[in-house]
Amino acid sequence: MRRSSYRPTSISTRVESPLQKVWGVMLEILRLVLGAIFVFSGFVKAIDPLGSTYKFEDYLNAFGGFFAELTFLAFPAAIALSTLELTIGLAYLLKVKLKTTSIVATIFMLFMLPLTLYIAVNDPVTDCGCFGDALVISNWATFYKNVFITAAMLLVLIFNGRFRKLFLSGAEWVMLVLFVLIGVGLSIYSYRHLPMIDFRPYKIGVNIPEAMKIPEGMPLDKYDTKLIYEKEGVQKEFTLENYPKNDSTWVFVEQKSTLIEKGYEPPIHNFNIVDVYNNDITDQVLHHSGKVHLLIMYDVKKSPEKAVRNMEKVYQRSLANNEPFYALTGSTPQEIEALRKETGITYPFCFTDPITLKTIVRANPGLMSIENRTIIGKWNWRDLK
Repeated sequence: MRRSSYRPTSISTRVESPLQKVWGVMLEILRLVLGAIFVFSGFVKAIDPLGSTYKFEDYLNAFGGFFAELTFLAFPAAIALSTLELTIGLAYLLKVKLKTTSIVATIFMLFMLPLTLYIAVNDPVTDCGCFGDALVISNWATFYKNVFITAAMLLVLIFNGRFRKLFLSGAEWVMLVLFVLIGVGLSIYSYRHLPMIDFRPYKIGVNIPEAMKIPEGMPLDKYDTKLIYEKEGVQKEFTLENYPKNDSTWVFVEQKSTLIEKGYEPPIHNFNIVDVYNNDITDQVLHHSGKVHLLIMYDVKKSPEKAVRNMEKVYQRSLANNEPFYALTGSTPQEIEALRKETGITYPFCFTDPITLKTIVRANPGLMSIENRTIIGKWNWRDLK
């Protein structure tokens, strides 16, 4: 009898060893961890694009020179970074174009790794901002995190063949485009309104004076204080314990204090309002019995004219309701006066540190309302009629 030449397609019967199974599970865990890290990092940046913009500006100004001239790119760079991270994270989680994703992510980290090492060594900014305001970590912690991420990426890339695909190739490209649209959409929505989740100290419901207090028992800043005295043309340093307080032949010159140990810093620690007469009215504002409206405009030159004019309507409604209204800015009196002449606005301006104003509300301008010292509402100017 003639034998048929047909041979059934062979089915792999290779059995993995226990060690190989463990290694496969570890690779899956690394993939999921990478995905979670990138999704979290991208999401917290995407919902706070102005926060990321300010961080980019800090970096560029700290590097100085040519880089300081590139601050106009900070906003598009913030959106691009959050979108890239979110896309990489979702692709890792869902195994979408895993090899391509791993290559792109590894190239990205090969840039970020030396950059974060430079930042850790030279400390040009206090924190990297890699997780926005949701999770603040030190510059060295950021570098070590990036070392782990890069190593994990390389393993996922090298052993890419061990991962089973979940989707067809065409569907994967569609999903990548969708991920990009989600990232860009989140950023634009949050920019035009406010972050969907507020990770900063000035959240709705926060009692500002309470958030400014140092709880009992918490450590305070410790300083090394030196007192400089002069006698017969010779200056000498003394401590607070041995300075010549009863010797009139020594003449006090100056005091030098060096921070040697940082104590507890309350969530809100730099909230001060000064009026045009240089009077500190912080307590007056915070302890008003009723509503107070604070228009946050950290830089009047960067505020759209339409927004500035629209806030006049809000001010007039506040007057009609007998509710105090103050515009807080970091701009100069000359810039404020020029704005008044240009727009015809009449609301009163006071001065607050611009960094504090950027922290209070992610809009320029934006409105924060307080009642009985507690924040009851925050709005982007586009959401006010």
